[in-house]
Amino acid sequence: MVHTFQCLGVRVAVDVNSGAVHVLDQLTYDLLTALAQREEDGASLDGELPQALMAALPQYAPADLAETWAELRELTREGLLFEADDYIDRDKAASMQQQALVKALCLHVSHDCNLRCKYCFASTGDFGTGKRMTMDIETAKKAIDFVIAKSGNRRNIEVDFFGGEPLMAMDTVKATVEYARSIEEQYGKCFRFTITTNGVLLSDENIDYINREMSNAVLSLDGRREVNDDLRPTVNGKGSYDVIVPKFKKLIAGRGDKDYYLRGTFTRFHKDFAEDVKELAAIGKNVSVEPVVGKESDPYAIREEDLPQLKAEYERLAEYLKDHRETNFFHFNVDLQQGPCVIKRLRGCGAGCEYVAITPDGDIYPCHQFVGNEDYKLGSVHDGSFNKELSGKFAGLNVYTREECAHCWARFYCSGGCSASNLLVGGDIKHPHKVGCELERKRLECAIALKAIDAGMAD
Repeated sequence: MVHTFQCLGVRVAVDVNSGAVHVLDQLTYDLLTALAQREEDGASLDGELPQALMAALPQYAPADLAETWAELRELTREGLLFEADDYIDRDKAASMQQQALVKALCLHVSHDCNLRCKYCFASTGDFGTGKRMTMDIETAKKAIDFVIAKSGNRRNIEVDFFGGEPLMAMDTVKATVEYARSIEEQYGKCFRFTITTNGVLLSDENIDYINREMSNAVLSLDGRREVNDDLRPTVNGKGSYDVIVPKFKKLIAGRGDKDYYLRGTFTRFHKDFAEDVKELAAIGKNVSVEPVVGKESDPYAIREEDLPQLKAEYERLAEYLKDHRETNFFHFNVDLQQGPCVIKRLRGCGAGCEYVAITPDGDIYPCHQFVGNEDYKLGSVHDGSFNKELSGKFAGLNVYTREECAHCWARFYCSGGCSASNLLVGGDIKHPHKVGCELERKRLECAIALKAIDAGMAD
């Protein structure tokens, strides 16, 4: 499978199975595109240049077409074009369904929040339960014990303090870190902590603590003041931008070389999200802004009719970032060296098997977006229960067991998408939703074009 596209004035071919990326001149691009469009009909680079392809490209001299054809054939011999799929064997895909080791927790220390975001998947903090609460310290300790027991020989463990708003349970956060640090040497573990916060309760003390103890900080802000305050009001309906931004700036200034991301969400209410990326980049260089996921009936949800405008906006953003490389936009980061391991490339985030969420009650779910859906409850840290059959279903999800993904050029980059989003939009964790896939593919095209420009591969 070969995917050809043009973006930022760059003509690109991605050989899906080898991972090779080629920047092309116009003739080669047109010839390869014509060939790829006939791939399903059995067209290939075997043999001489077919007369049908020559006839389809009358603007080029036959000798030039023949020379380019020979160059393309050489790339196939080198395994860089129309490469066979090493993983297409269904037995190999099925072998991934073994029980995975849990290596990461999303620890819901708070099911309460001091903002009332209009698109909140957590029902403004209580996850639809009608019960606002924080996690007690004993439950948090049991969560740490759980991941130690389930992680086997794996040394590195990730814990993300989440909510709701985790700063509303700062005592639990601190006690959890202290407990994990006190036993990590005993069990041969190394904990890496992250906190996701809306920033309202960021005091100087909290900022100092986060910058000292948290390897990563995810700072929620939707961009421009008018956009953020429209979508992320406080409990009393007032805007949150002016309260939060000075605190985020202070936290970022004290991060040193530690990771952080300013993380925003765009909806169909504000589709010019490139302006929000620019606003966030003026606050801190690491930025993540991604589309909201919602049911078609949700007024803020992105619809198929929004795709042309949003795709154009991604290109507009890429044009801006081409000249502002100091900005690290998370969704244009792409590894063209096939860096992630095979399992990561095929299965993605590992929700439900390698990664789980734990609620203030101690209930275990595949990830934060499944919390509250009893059909997907995996167990409890209090009684030690863990549904291996359900976890195994998540472990068995990959780009081949998701049939739509098996034929998608982007499959090794997105790894099958988000199970929770698939369930929310389409009612099935196995079937990706079209809108999300279309946007993911466009992001990847922009990211690959930027990489080509950075590498000096483009004209």
